[in-house]
Amino acid sequence: MSKAFNILWLQSGGCGGCSMSVLNAESPDFYQSLQFNNINLLWHPSLSEASTEEFLTLVQTIENDETQLHALCLEGSVMQGPNGSGRFHMLAGSGRPMQDVLKSLSEKASYTVAIGTCAAYGGITMSGANPGEACGLQYEGSQAGGLLGKDWLSPAGLPVINIAGCPTHPSWVLETLAQLAANELNHKSLDSLHRPRNYTDHLVHHGCTRNEYYEFKASAEHP
Repeated sequence: MSKAFNILWLQSGGCGGCSMSVLNAESPDFYQSLQFNNINLLWHPSLSEASTEEFLTLVQTIENDETQLHALCLEGSVMQGPNGSGRFHMLAGSGRPMQDVLKSLSEKASYTVAIGTCAAYGGITMSGANPGEACGLQYEGSQAGGLLGKDWLSPAGLPVINIAGCPTHPSWVLETLAQLAANELNHKSLDSLHRPRNYTDHLVHHGCTRNEYYEFKASAEHP
């Protein structure tokens, strides 16, 4: 069997809804999908049993190139406040702002994946006056930039892969991770907003039996 594809799942400024969504995956379920695709979940804040000390040791081994990280997954927006310091969200037990840890790990991971709209574009966390200075990994709303900057590329040569949705659909997450593990996702696989085209190129109503009426504007004039 080939070497396992290691992923690390972190959470920042969000509700955890994308984790709850992916746990509702069926045929295969979340754990079956990881097993089928030889994906090793190094750590997840809600699903892992490791202590804080064990987790921080894991992060250190990744930063020291002792543990290979294939995909860094972030759920929730990046909290950059106050005043760009990132100290509104500290990585528990480390004394480090989460934004600093994300910058460091994104340079080690072959791919960086934004799970959900918050991680991708800032989402509802950055709405209104945005006192927490929330943003996405590579977008701030519709503007490219975010934490990592618009021109950032991962060591594998891809921008942040944005699996948008609030919450994102479990199949989108698991299928994208499977593509990455199989080395089947490249620049052509992403749309202009860095989303996987296997789900953004198609709309739900394209599968409707009445879609032709819509396409030809043959709408009913009366109920």
